[in-house]
Amino acid sequence: MGVLAPLLGFIAFIALALGGASSVAGMPDRSLPWQTADARVPGVEYRTFDSKVVGARVSYHAYVPRAGVRADARLPVLYWLHGTEGGIAGIRPLAGFFDEGMRAGRLPAMIVVFVNGLPRRLWADSKDGASPVETVFVTEVIPHVDRSFRTIAAREGRILEGFSMGGYGAARLGFRHAHLFAGVSILAGGPLDLDFRGPRAQRAPQLREQLLREVCGNDIEYFKAISPWMAAEAAAPALRANRMVIRQAIGMRDDTRDLNRLFHERMTQLGIQHDYAEMPGVAHDTRALLESLGSANGAFYRRALALPSSRPG
Repeated sequence: MGVLAPLLGFIAFIALALGGASSVAGMPDRSLPWQTADARVPGVEYRTFDSKVVGARVSYHAYVPRAGVRADARLPVLYWLHGTEGGIAGIRPLAGFFDEGMRAGRLPAMIVVFVNGLPRRLWADSKDGASPVETVFVTEVIPHVDRSFRTIAAREGRILEGFSMGGYGAARLGFRHAHLFAGVSILAGGPLDLDFRGPRAQRAPQLREQLLREVCGNDIEYFKAISPWMAAEAAAPALRANRMVIRQAIGMRDDTRDLNRLFHERMTQLGIQHDYAEMPGVAHDTRALLESLGSANGAFYRRALALPSSRPG
């Protein structure tokens, strides 16, 4: 890391000078799947709104806990960011996981918003402006959720979490917008390498080419500028100051483990406090990773939201 650290700092400076690689360069592409189908999962609400940024309807899903929650209670929100191919298929098992945990008291009562970040878009605004995913999420989805549900509409009432590319997104968006979130959970995050040549990129070269073309305009420097590495570099002073609660977890059988470990080591060097766990026997599997964390899962959510410990048993 001796040679890499100064390089990362220089790239972070350039990213900040360019506005953090979040400015929208051109017209959004309305034909992209900003509005998905309704997943039709019990306990999960399907919401849409007219996006001024995109000029089209945008959708998201929200699990709202009912058991043991007063009708007039305001609840914190966990924003869940999906992986590479989109999130519809994962809503049912994830909603089941959160519902079971909340009913049993293992997890605090939270609204869980399943954000639509489009397939294969890196949870970032594309260089050409066609897919302003970050801008829509930060400036439109979060305010819409706060208007639509009884939320704790403040930093202390929000957690950002994601798996795989969603973990990548949770890191970059959570660090770039640290004023919006009390906690960030990075689960099996990726792609966590600045040259985008890690194990998954090697196995799926066509996907790598598509991401670089459609999100980055075939500009590897743009890919570097929007990466979680650069977000951590730029946000380190703010993250140290506001003491955001951060966790990172990866399965020991996950082929992204080494890159996740390097990212953990870099956050440590930057003085960004966080919990880090490598879970034995777990591959690249969302629910398996969540379940392997056991009681640490609820403990993280409660600590981020400054809630009391879970009830005994």
